[in-house]
Amino acid sequence: MQATSTAALVGQPTTVTLEKPQNGIKGLKHFRHDILAGLVVSLISLPFSLGIAVASGAPPITGIISAIIAGFVLPFLGGSYVTVSGPAAGLAPILLASMMVLGHGDTAKGYPLLLVAICFAGCVQLVLARFKFARLCAMFPAAVVEGMLCSIGLLIIVKQFPALMGVKFHAHEFYQYVTEVPSHIAEMKPTVFLIGIASLALMFALSAGKAKWLKVVPPQVIAVVVGSGLGLLFGLKGDALINIPPNPLSGIHLPHFQEVWSDMSLWPAIVTTVVTLTLIDGIESLATVMAIDKIDPFHRKSNPDRTLSAMGISNLVSSLAGGLTIIPGGVKSTACIMSGGRTQWANFYNACFLLVYLLLARPIINLMPYGVLAAMLIFTGYKLCRPKVWKHVAHIGWEQLAVFTITVVATLSTDLLWGIVTGIVAKLAFTLWVHSTTPQPAVLAGANGHAAASRGWLSRLTQAFRSPVAHSESIDDEHHVYFGGPLVSFNLMHVTHELSQAAKAKKIYLHVTDQVTVVDHTSCESLMHFAEECHRSGTAQVELLGLDAMTPRSDFPSCMRTRSAHRRGASRRHTTDDLLTTVVGRETISAASEGIVTCSASTGAAATDGDDAMTWLSLSTPAASAGGCVNESCDRDAAERARAEMDWIDLKVANGDSPVPQSRKAEARRDMDWLSLRSAIGGPLNALNAWFPR
Repeated sequence: MQATSTAALVGQPTTVTLEKPQNGIKGLKHFRHDILAGLVVSLISLPFSLGIAVASGAPPITGIISAIIAGFVLPFLGGSYVTVSGPAAGLAPILLASMMVLGHGDTAKGYPLLLVAICFAGCVQLVLARFKFARLCAMFPAAVVEGMLCSIGLLIIVKQFPALMGVKFHAHEFYQYVTEVPSHIAEMKPTVFLIGIASLALMFALSAGKAKWLKVVPPQVIAVVVGSGLGLLFGLKGDALINIPPNPLSGIHLPHFQEVWSDMSLWPAIVTTVVTLTLIDGIESLATVMAIDKIDPFHRKSNPDRTLSAMGISNLVSSLAGGLTIIPGGVKSTACIMSGGRTQWANFYNACFLLVYLLLARPIINLMPYGVLAAMLIFTGYKLCRPKVWKHVAHIGWEQLAVFTITVVATLSTDLLWGIVTGIVAKLAFTLWVHSTTPQPAVLAGANGHAAASRGWLSRLTQAFRSPVAHSESIDDEHHVYFGGPLVSFNLMHVTHELSQAAKAKKIYLHVTDQVTVVDHTSCESLMHFAEECHRSGTAQVELLGLDAMTPRSDFPSCMRTRSAHRRGASRRHTTDDLLTTVVGRETISAASEGIVTCSASTGAAATDGDDAMTWLSLSTPAASAGGCVNESCDRDAAERARAEMDWIDLKVANGDSPVPQSRKAEARRDMDWLSLRSAIGGPLNALNAWFPR
């Protein structure tokens, strides 16, 4: 298979031919690259897996078992190409909390019950993948997902305080951990704390460096090695160090299905855990896979449903073997790419090296201090909730910051499941408020105009979930998509489906009509990413028409945009194409071109993180024009649009194209008759309005 990249959208494209490595048997020929990447990833995966298992309240050996199972299962299932999976730090707070609830405060008793919930979650993921529910992840607002990750980062940090200080806490909730810290300062173990703090400081110092080798070997690995050396130097022993038993299998627990089945009091907690794990696992897995796809040097596209299915099987197998939940890891996947990994076989070789470490290097593994692993997780948590994340969200828009903050506060006050629900409700409420307070142009048909004027909150609510695609058509090598409703995250899966159908054309025109009252950040980013992908692969030329006529909420390229009354008539190019109207059903939607968003060869604003390889699309400046239209000018524009519609219908018939329905012709003629009547009585009515104002 060949990958073709286009250097520019205008003119003759420059084509670069690059072979795309494939998974399966064909990918074995890249073993020299993948085995080296697997070795590098294994050095990262070993301490990560141990630390995540400890943070989850599970025996340390279970983290390594989970990573090995992921490496032996995923390469044969596919779905993604260079993502490396295993236990994830993001799920550690959920696993620990669920274990405490199921075991009534006893983690040893709760862990075998948690394995039952992980097994059921894997089964649910298989069912969801079978019915292609992975696309539903597009409905989750970006601010809610960012808030979820930030909350996970904060939870990871506070729950590592006991291991960092070398003492035991009695807390179970976020604020309890924070308030309990002062009471343990006097009894903390100085050596454990100093080694942990030194390792944490080393990670921050190395992460600030610009050396290229730091991208291959992350600071966490170096800090673990140095911290283990300090622990050996200062003579740390006993509970301060990791303890892998001589027989690793002796530390593995099996799921207690019989106990769950016989004790109905456990069912509500099991159901809640399954729902939470399925939701968080699915969102974080697919978000990670999409992020890794963006930095894949071969620009391959992962299959979301197949990825979800692979995660389900991996979780099912892992739980039966006593392991933790399995999802793709961002740090390990990035290291895989930076060290030259090309296929999923790198994941397989990673598992092979981990198995060798477990069998031959157990004494070395047991030199790792718990405090150093806690410092490593604190550093990982900080990356998720650092001030730069808050600043980036605020840069996108204050409404994003509001939803983000509500999600974080709700999560820390309750749990991740309720935090996500609260964030989604807040986002939906804000979307409905913006949609209901934004003026919409009345449609031309009289009956529909009355209906539009009487729309209530229920109609606005359904519009947020209904497909915003009013009409689409293909003409030769061109494909036109007309959006006639709010473009928000809740109906984004309809847009994604339409874009996948449009990707077959050479030129794609996405028309944001006057009926679109709001384009939120999630949808705007999705449209721009689609245009960028088409440009990068050279498959199509994408133009987004009408977006610049909307009012941006900030200077961020993909910020929320709303329809302002004073801008509705701006940037119009009065040509036959721009005045084209599309009559869909009983509603006439204006498709005037009000600005263009295209891919640019030059790089625009930077992405959220310097490590990301995202290139933003450039926004063209709309042409200056007169202000909005009122009264007679609106009637003239409407008449011109109706005449253009009649001309377009006649042209379609004359060219022998697809026949135009008689109902559509009749509707256009009724529009003309209605406009003529309105024009005849418009003068007297305007005079009466002047004398007797409302």
